[in-house]
Amino acid sequence: MRLNPATLLFTAVLAVLPALAFASGYEDGGHGDRGRETSVQLGPRPFFLVDDMTPGALKNKLQSCSQGPFSKTDFSIGHRGAALQFPEHTKESYEAGARMGAGILECDVTFTRDKELVCRHSQCDLHTTTNILATPLAAKCSAPFTPAQFDASGNLIQPASATCCASDITLAEFKTLRGKMDASNPRARTVAEYLGGTANFRTDLYAGPSSGTLVTHKESIELFKKLGVKMTPELKSASVPMPFNGFTQETYAQKMIDEYKAAGVAPRNVFAQSFNLADVLYWIRNEPAFGKQAVFLDDIDPTDGNPYNDVPRTLAQLHALAAQGVNIIAPPTFALLTLNASGQIVPSQYALDAKSARLDIITWTLERSGILADGDGGFYYQSINSALKNEGATMEAMHVLAKDVGIRGIFSDWPATVTYYANCMNIK
Repeated sequence: MRLNPATLLFTAVLAVLPALAFASGYEDGGHGDRGRETSVQLGPRPFFLVDDMTPGALKNKLQSCSQGPFSKTDFSIGHRGAALQFPEHTKESYEAGARMGAGILECDVTFTRDKELVCRHSQCDLHTTTNILATPLAAKCSAPFTPAQFDASGNLIQPASATCCASDITLAEFKTLRGKMDASNPRARTVAEYLGGTANFRTDLYAGPSSGTLVTHKESIELFKKLGVKMTPELKSASVPMPFNGFTQETYAQKMIDEYKAAGVAPRNVFAQSFNLADVLYWIRNEPAFGKQAVFLDDIDPTDGNPYNDVPRTLAQLHALAAQGVNIIAPPTFALLTLNASGQIVPSQYALDAKSARLDIITWTLERSGILADGDGGFYYQSINSALKNEGATMEAMHVLAKDVGIRGIFSDWPATVTYYANCMNIK
């Protein structure tokens, strides 16, 4: 069949339209503050969650938004990228998070033996988040792989173990590794077995030899600029004694900020985080433009002997944080939620006190708990477990966080879920 020239031209235009739409989806490689809209691809999960919700006004509202359009939002923060399915802190994970509409992406920052900054959740997690044990670099690990030990009846008496740190290797060596899903098999007898163990609600589909690209902190900055997103680096606690070969904690905190300054990133597009209040106060004193929106991560943990309902931070303590110049606090989701006498999800006293102290709130982490309908939402839902009747409860909890607690953003392992909600509720 012969096509006339007009038909050929029309066909050619149709062929390039998707590419043009995708190319225009990201901002101009600047620093996340230009006006061009992001082309967002949510996939089926947010729609599944909405359809699975308990019938009611909130479900009706969210269903009414199913046709979009959807755009990037700073309310959606990519926790280590899109770690529900992609190896965390990898190029592929970050790109997936941006495509799902995360307006902010996270690089957890630690350092190598030659004191270069890289994106890893912990200084000593390479044995569970990379393929290092299957490479010659295993010989440089702080603790080599030790197989699991069993008694004569086959009962586990000593789990398999290893410890491999970024500080064990140089930056050049770090860059030879590939990222994998964060997991290990405690019953492993071999390295190959140890590198397995991925949770059943995740996947290894995107952790093959051609993916899992590790990135340095500097590389993350350039990637995030290209993706048109803002940046939230977390300065991780060192697992080695500090100072490390002359590298002090203050030098470490300053080096992270210096890499943003060298890359020309405006302070308004950086949310530096730390669980160490001294780091946050250092930035407030020495880099006030960045310190203005530095985030103090509050590691409230009821399992440490201080149950949340005992209010681990008093109103006076929260006011004291604000008086020191802290403007943003970030506790886990369960610390902000509780149940009222009717079993409904409501803001906790901590949440009310934080707002009373005029602290902005960011929280963590959504889409990190597996199945909710089994009645055990795990760590992140521990204060409201009995209210979780289905997977759609994810949306119900987020609604209370957004509308009643008044958070300004939420970390998620699957940013599409938050992006859907924020667009439907017109949260930018």
